[in-house]
Amino acid sequence: MNCSETTDDEKSKAAWQKYHEARKAGDPERLLAVIDSMEQEEIVSPAKADHMRGLGYDAGWQMRIAEHYYKKAYEKYALNPSQDWDSYTDAGYRWAYLRFGRGDTEGALNVITGLLPQAKENKAFPKMLEAGLLMLMADCQIQLHQNDEARRNWQKAYEIQQSNKDNQAAVLPWISLSISASLFNMGDVEGAQEWLERAELEFPQYEQQGDSLIIEEWKGHFALWRARYLQATGHVAEAAATYAAVPRSYIMEPRGYMEAAEYLMDAGRYDEAAYWYEQMDSSYVATDGAQMTFENIASRLSPRYSAYRKAGRNGDAIVIADSISAAIDSALVWQKKNEASELSIIYQTHEKELALEESEAKTAIYRILAVTTFLVCLIIAYLLWRSYKYNKVLTEKNRRLYEQIEQHEQEQRQSIEQLEAAPEESLTAELQLYRRLCALMAEQRPYTDENLNRDTLAQLLGTNAKYVVQTIRECSHGETVGDFINRYRLEYVAHLLKTTDDPIGVIGELSGIPSRVTLSRLFRNAYGMTCREYRQVSQQKE
Repeated sequence: MNCSETTDDEKSKAAWQKYHEARKAGDPERLLAVIDSMEQEEIVSPAKADHMRGLGYDAGWQMRIAEHYYKKAYEKYALNPSQDWDSYTDAGYRWAYLRFGRGDTEGALNVITGLLPQAKENKAFPKMLEAGLLMLMADCQIQLHQNDEARRNWQKAYEIQQSNKDNQAAVLPWISLSISASLFNMGDVEGAQEWLERAELEFPQYEQQGDSLIIEEWKGHFALWRARYLQATGHVAEAAATYAAVPRSYIMEPRGYMEAAEYLMDAGRYDEAAYWYEQMDSSYVATDGAQMTFENIASRLSPRYSAYRKAGRNGDAIVIADSISAAIDSALVWQKKNEASELSIIYQTHEKELALEESEAKTAIYRILAVTTFLVCLIIAYLLWRSYKYNKVLTEKNRRLYEQIEQHEQEQRQSIEQLEAAPEESLTAELQLYRRLCALMAEQRPYTDENLNRDTLAQLLGTNAKYVVQTIRECSHGETVGDFINRYRLEYVAHLLKTTDDPIGVIGELSGIPSRVTLSRLFRNAYGMTCREYRQVSQQKE
């Protein structure tokens, strides 16, 4: 064996190992440095390097940059697709998918229609990607109200994947379930049910070899969609039974939360739907602290607002409406920052290529870079100005909210004082018990125990839990026991935020809410601002 060949092979293996380690670590800068090195050492072609860069930015949710590199890879591979059909078609599919995702339906169709004819002409064209392109074309056609054409392409995609010798067991049920959901959204419930049944019949093949957690997730999706179809066809009791039979562990975040909430909205169970929207929102905040974008507003806040309104929870709906108003400004700021950052990166990479290809144009490049730097400075200055204005508006809004909260709490105190001063013989039995309950909460603070519930309250008052529930509902305008306890907890949180410098996590534990995520969600829903914002505005008032 030739020594140089062995060295090259070892170098290639080491480079690929570094690449996979960087991807697994989720370090974009490290990943890009490895890809640059692999291209310079000619371990991968320029087209392959661009495809890999696109995948890296895609994984990091920097979609504009990912689209830029998918486009470059696709165009380079188009000169000679036979060098790597898999990467060529994958880059084209992903470029078309991202164009479609940002509303460029015509651009997506141009890529798709440029690729699909090659599937018939060349046997090396990957069948799974051919099916994926047909599914994407169907999505584009639905956008253009070409529903019959979309149906034909769904059928073609399914048949191609069904006949694919390299068929992956999970792909067929995924195609069937995607078609089912699209048909349901188009109003064809009968067709949607047929494709759902087909997906369920295909799933056992994957069930034999798939991960148990993913299998449970799939079963949850099947059951939730089945409940929606039964509800839509008038089988209300059967739909409710199907939904009730879904194990809680099968409803996984966040897609499962959304499907559960949508079924409950269809069934008119708005209060329960609001719970799942809350879980979905808490999941996003707890797992990744996602920036509030317009997509998140549409998918997370707006449905939750509708559920609150239809459930008659107008107070919660008003809080969410205020959150939506604030989120729009936040989304505008974040979107401008994100777009400026991504466009700047794309521009910089383009300039590097020009520098390599046209070294004689250095002077022109320096001028362009100077102009770019100036523009970036202007953009940053503009974003800082927008951020200043937004913070000013937010502070003023929080001040108004704080004044309203103070007034509301004063009215509550006056109401309790009037109740305490009233002669016992003038009060109903429920009001007498409610007066004792309020005194208990004020004097002994049992709500600081995170395990406090209706049974504990009943024991402390010497009565039964059912009577406590009825009294709270009738005397506090329909509050549940949980709402009643949390109201006292949050008032105590607010008191400690105003009067102490204790960390927010400590205050939550002292108030009976040890979970930071739960405290954040409850406080924002009740007061329309975060604990930190409340502390700031209360100290300013002092």
